[in-house]
Amino acid sequence: MRIRPVVGIISDRTVSGMHPSHVVGEKYIAGIVDGSNALAMLLPALGTRQCIEDILSVVDGLLFTGSYSNVEPRRYGGHPSSADTLHDAARDATTLPLMRAAIERGVPVLGICRGFEEMNVVFGGTLYQNVHAVHGYADHRENKEHPLDLQYGPAHPLRIIAGGLLHQYNGSLEAHVNSLHAQGIERLGDGLAVEAVAPDGLVEAISVNGACAFALGVQWHPEWRHANNALSTAIFSAFGDACRDRMRIKGDPVSASPLEITTSLPAQN
Repeated sequence: MRIRPVVGIISDRTVSGMHPSHVVGEKYIAGIVDGSNALAMLLPALGTRQCIEDILSVVDGLLFTGSYSNVEPRRYGGHPSSADTLHDAARDATTLPLMRAAIERGVPVLGICRGFEEMNVVFGGTLYQNVHAVHGYADHRENKEHPLDLQYGPAHPLRIIAGGLLHQYNGSLEAHVNSLHAQGIERLGDGLAVEAVAPDGLVEAISVNGACAFALGVQWHPEWRHANNALSTAIFSAFGDACRDRMRIKGDPVSASPLEITTSLPAQN
C-alpha cells in the first residue's frame, strides 16, 4: 500500500543538442518531494500521444510548472507574439486539455507562473503578453543579470483576499513574493476567483469556483526555497494534503462528484 501520493509534474519540450527532450526544473521536483511529501513523476509533453484518462488514473495530483516559454496567443485569441518569443506548442497541446480534465475529475491541480496563466486560458481568460508595456502596471520581470538569490528574492507585497483559499492556508492577508514574469492576466477566466493581487492591481493568484479538489494558480514562484517561506510552505503542504485525500478516495465514485465546467477553449486554427 502506497503511503505517498503520486504527483505528475508537467515537462517542457526542448531540444538538447539535436535531440528533443522533456525537462523539469529540479526546484519544482523538490517542492513536491519535500514540500508536499509526495512522489514526483515527470510527465512528457506528448499531447494526444498519451491518453488523458490513463494519466489521471495514475496520478493523485498535477503540478503545472513555470517555464521560459509562453502560451501561444492563438490559444486565447491574442495578438501574435514578437518574433523573439519562445513558445512550446507541445506543452500547450498537453497542458490545456489535461488541466481541464483534471479539475473536472477532482484531481488536485497547482499551477505556478506559466501554469497559472494556463489555468486562466483553460477557463476562457486572456493574457497580457508584456505587462510592463501596459499603462498602470509595474514591471514584474526579474533582472536576469542578477544572481538567482536576488532574482528570486522578495519583489513586492501581496494582498491576499480575505476568506479565500490562500487566506485559509496561510492565515494571513499579506505576504511578500518574488516576481519573474512578463505575462499576466488581462481578462479573468469564467468561474475563477481572485485569491491575491499585487500593489498595481495585477492578479497574482486564482482558484476555481466550485472545484471539488485543490485547484490553485499563483503567478510567483513558491517552489524557490519553499521551506524558508511561510506562504510557500503552506501552499505545498495544502497541495500535498489534497493529493493524499485523492489517493485515499481514488476508485470510490461516491466520494467526490465531478465539477461540471461549461467554459470552452477558443477555437483553434
